[in-house]
Amino acid sequence: MGLFKKNPFGHILFLKKWLIRIMGVMSHRRFRGFNELQIEGSEIIKNLPDKKVLFISNHQTYFADVVAMFHVFNASLSGRDDSIKNVGYLWKPKLNIYYIAAKETMKAGLLPKILAYAGAVPIERTWRSAGQAVNRQVKMSDISNIGKALDDGWVITFPQGTTTPFKPIRKGTAHIIKKYKPIVVPIVIDGFRRSFDKKGIRIKKKNILQTMEIKAPLDIDYDNETNEEIVKKIEYAIEQHASFLKVIPQKELEEQEKLNKLREW
Repeated sequence: MGLFKKNPFGHILFLKKWLIRIMGVMSHRRFRGFNELQIEGSEIIKNLPDKKVLFISNHQTYFADVVAMFHVFNASLSGRDDSIKNVGYLWKPKLNIYYIAAKETMKAGLLPKILAYAGAVPIERTWRSAGQAVNRQVKMSDISNIGKALDDGWVITFPQGTTTPFKPIRKGTAHIIKKYKPIVVPIVIDGFRRSFDKKGIRIKKKNILQTMEIKAPLDIDYDNETNEEIVKKIEYAIEQHASFLKVIPQKELEEQEKLNKLREW
């Protein structure tokens, strides 16, 4: 790799590699130290092609979710099974991993700007700006940039566009899937909201079990399924459909409470 070789967004890969290494080492104990990340399904990562893969996930913090995925993806590609033990996997990180993020979030301070260089595809949200509800047109350049990232590698997106659980899936995700026809891999995370503040930077509570389940790619008929049908598949795949908001029996609540006690090891 040439010293000044760049990706399609003009980022110098040598610099990006060192940013991922440094930020990875600094963040590792947040997922294997202060708290423990339990991983399921890492074998799916190993069998994916190098490009045109879209990861869809529920969202709990601005940054910790993505950082954890960078750890898990690179650890899996280096041969680890459901584990991020030993940060040696960061020495040769996959450099064509991107994530979709709100443009205003990635400009809010030095740390977000550094994280943006590591792989953000910034977009303007059509429904919210500066904390206020808005209604504006999708920028075609944003869609094109997502396509550019998919053509170069893997893209992580949070189709609800918010860290609030059980919010509607944005139809733009279905539009991207139909337009670019990527392999779509669902991920379900939990525990991050309890571990970190909303930004995912400050540790709010220690000894919390975080979980990440990587599921098999979705079976999608890109040409014949409607946006609405794809949205419904996404809702179920990332466990954000209204049916998951069930009334939990008292006995199940008691069992969950026992499990939570065990999690606080």
